Amino acid sequence: MTTDAHLADCRARLAFDLLSNTWNSVLIWVLRDGPKRPGELRERIGGISPKVLTETLRRLEFNGLVTRNAYGEAPPRVEYELTALGRTLLGPIEALGAWVFEHGDEVMAARERTGG
Repeated sequence: MTTDAHLADCRARLAFDLLSNTWNSVLIWVLRDGPKRPGELRERIGGISPKVLTETLRRLEFNGLVTRNAYGEAPPRVEYELTALGRTLLGPIEALGAWVFEHGDEVMAARERTGG
């Protein structure tokens, strides 16, 4: 594994990929308090379609950050929860949120100055 930031297999790119998707971080943050059913996730998040929610949960599961628990009940019940690995991202997500809280006005002002 190389550390060259411009190569496809660089771990820094992996980290940015995990956090650059808007819904990845949001779902990880919402799952911090414990397992949730898909309906609960949609209610807590707002603005996410069922399709995008499913895609994001599958992506997080593929990356080992979320686990899917299916219960053999009638009607069927499914819950998602963070894995131990997924929990390790709570700190970086919280730090980024604190940065945005502190500097968000500056970023928004810069956008307005440049017409964005």
